[in-house]
Formats: sequence, structure tokens, C-alpha cells
Amino acid sequence: MNLDIDGEIKQRLEQAKNVLITSHVRPDGDAIGSLIGLGLAVQQAGKNVQMVLADGVSSTFRHLEGAEQVSTKVDGKFDTFITVDCADFKRTGKPFEQLARPDINIDHHITNEKFGKLNLVEGQEVATAAILTNHLPRWGMAITQPVASALLTGIISDTLGFRTSNTTPEALRQAAQLMEYGVDMPELYMRALVRRSFSSTRYWGTGLAKLEQKNGIVWTTLTLSDRKSAGYGGNDDADLINVISSIDGNKVGIIFVEQTDKHVKVSWRAMDTGINVAKVAKHFKGGGHAAAAGADIPGELSEVRASVLHSTRELLNI
Repeated sequence: MNLDIDGEIKQRLEQAKNVLITSHVRPDGDAIGSLIGLGLAVQQAGKNVQMVLADGVSSTFRHLEGAEQVSTKVDGKFDTFITVDCADFKRTGKPFEQLARPDINIDHHITNEKFGKLNLVEGQEVATAAILTNHLPRWGMAITQPVASALLTGIISDTLGFRTSNTTPEALRQAAQLMEYGVDMPELYMRALVRRSFSSTRYWGTGLAKLEQKNGIVWTTLTLSDRKSAGYGGNDDADLINVISSIDGNKVGIIFVEQTDKHVKVSWRAMDTGINVAKVAKHFKGGGHAAAAGADIPGELSEVRASVLHSTRELLNI
């Protein structure tokens, strides 16, 4: 426990009047849960809060109380800027390109670049939401039922329902603690990990039909036309990577998702505990964890795919 950083963050939050909070583009459950959980807690402490995500809140998480407050633009003045669950400041997206570095950077990615004035980075935690679960009370912030729901969503999402290899007894204790605020964990679990829209399921079908595997790697590709034909409104893989990474007989799962700006979003999942896919993501200026990582890579889809497959085999020796 870093008492110095806790004291500095507490003091900064006490002095704040107008707080801006954001996370990374294409936000997952931990990004959204951490953003909303912290935002509501700071609001309850009497501060004005802007919660902003460049890509907004996906339909999967709009049931969370506070999701309706999340905007896609910075609107108005702020004296304290906080990022959550973001390892690289550039991944906050276009609304933040002209802003100075944040006052507080809270994250659990081992590849975090420590870009904040104050950096609370705990790579051993299963989720940024888990960090907030531990630290909010130390900052004098109350955890209420809506805050607990958001934070538990973050923990459930990043552990895939307590199935990832980094799940610890502490993570289960954190979940139990949050449940004591009256949170319905089975419902949050279903919404975060099980339920899918018709369009995202059709999108999955397209990706599954194009599965390939070779030399311990299984991968698929989702193009812009795939997204359009499925009627899927997001610009991600709709969590198909979690299905890909459950296929037996492989060491690494990869998904390539074509983007409108001549970039490709690449997601890696390690299916062998001895493999660190963050090393490959870092090679492509991305980041993440040993078991799960990602990168946004400029270039044509076919070229990026060939380069990533080659580098993944080479860097991981598979």
C-alpha cells in the first residue's frame, strides 16, 4: 500500500471543484465501470463531475446507473483531470488530444506509461475497478449501491467472471465486499458476459466462419463490411476474442478488426500461462497484460495481419 500516493490523491480530490474523468477508446467493462464508479463517488462528495468517453457507453453497460451521464465531448471547465484504466494517454482519443497530461492516472496495466502527475498503478490487481474498491474509502469517498454495481461490473468483466489466471482470493473478497452494498451479482454477470444483441451475434457468426489456425495461433478477421452486414453498431469485436481464446489446441488467440481510419484493432489472448502477449502488443505500440493485450496498428488489413502473425510467432517463439 502506498500511503503517500493515497494522501496526495485524497488532498487533490478534496481541493477539486470540477472534475473531468475519462478512459480509453472502445471502452470495455472495466473502463466503463471504473469511470462510472469513480464519477458517482466523486459526485456524491459534492463535486461537479464530467464523465467523458470518446466512444461513449456501449449498449452492454447502459443499464448501470450513471451511464446516462457519460458524454462523448468535454464540455466546460475543469480543475482536476483523471484517467482510469488507460495505459497510454493517446488511447483516450480525440476529445483529449489538446489537453495537458492528467492530474491523476489510475490503472492496473503493467504497461502503463505513468503519464499522470499522480500515478496510482497497481499491476497486480485484476481490474482498475478493484483498485478503486480498495482506495475510495481511503480518499474519504463513499461506496454506495450504484458505485458498487459499476465497480463490480469492472471486476467481473476483466476477470471474465473470475476465470482469468490472475484471479486471486483478494479479487473474490472485493466482489463479496461490493455485493454487501446490495448489488445483484448474477444480473451484472449476465449483462456483462452472457447476453448479446442479435446484431453482435450475427457479427460473431461472420468472424467464426473465417477462423484460421496454424502453429499454435488461432485467429479471425472482422472487416468494415462484416460490421455493416451484421448491423453491428460498435467498432470492436463484440467480445468475440473471448470465444476465440477458448478453442483447444492453441497457445494464442488473435482478432483483427478493421477500422474506418486505415487502422486495425488487434486483440491478443494467451491460452498458455507461460506466454506474455503484452510483449507483442508493446512491439506494436500497444499494451495490456500477460494474458490479454491489444494495439491499434496503422495500415491495410492484410498487411497488418501478416506482420502481426509473423511477429507473434517470432516474439513468443511459437
